[in-house]
Amino acid sequence: MNCIFCQIAAGELSCLKVYEDEHTMVFMDVAGDVDGHMLAIPKKHVKCILDCDTETLNQLMSTVKKVAKHCVEHCGYEGVNLLNASDESAGQSVLHFHIHIIPRKSNDGIDAWPHFSGATIPNEEAFQKLCF
Repeated sequence: MNCIFCQIAAGELSCLKVYEDEHTMVFMDVAGDVDGHMLAIPKKHVKCILDCDTETLNQLMSTVKKVAKHCVEHCGYEGVNLLNASDESAGQSVLHFHIHIIPRKSNDGIDAWPHFSGATIPNEEAFQKLCF
């Protein structure tokens, strides 16, 4: 498979592995943009959350929680940001489901939230569109 994250999960490409179990893996992001920036992936190839089965999603989220708690309880961080883009339309650049884990401390100067330009429709209209 030509998926870089599948190659990492299979051990074909090296990484700085933070955590691994039978179904998931967490490794350091090579971007070098934020201290401690990690990526959590399912070992099973899934493009994004939109086509992820419940069992795989539960396994990945369990790993994300475990690593997030480790950051806070053992590594001196106070919290984490979890970031995900699902589908190219949302900015997903590697087409293998992954969640960014960014360890945080108060006043660390990191702005992990996107800057939005403002809604184009009233909230009530969006609500009507999104309601089940």
